[in-house]
Amino acid sequence: MAKSKMKLQIITPDKKFFDEEVDMVIFRTTEGDIGILPNHEPLTTIVSIGIIRMKQGAEEKKASLIGGFAEVQPDGITILADTAEWPHEIDKRRAEEAQRRAEERLARRASDINIARAQSALKRALVRLELSKYYNK
Repeated sequence: MAKSKMKLQIITPDKKFFDEEVDMVIFRTTEGDIGILPNHEPLTTIVSIGIIRMKQGAEEKKASLIGGFAEVQPDGITILADTAEWPHEIDKRRAEEAQRRAEERLARRASDINIARAQSALKRALVRLELSKYYNK
């Protein structure tokens, strides 16, 4: 009989961010969004900047996931992430400032600007701002 749950571990350089059983996980890879159910074929992929959705029964948890690697096995997923944050951990004002700075850098297009770095900073800020909408203060 196929398992209906799988273990999800999200580990960052600072801590074990998440370590629970889930029914489904959806996150962004460099190839696009991917949904993982229990008994998925083994897979290793690069994690991109985005929001991870973890379904546990009727509940869905969301967090930011900023880069890293994911290893998928039939009974679980391990994600080694550069950064992961819950909605309540997002400093909205700081994310708005980061968005403004990145947009200014991209608008200048000066030769001393690292375009890829500015684009990455903008993506991180936008993901954090999107995730902050899910936190009811």
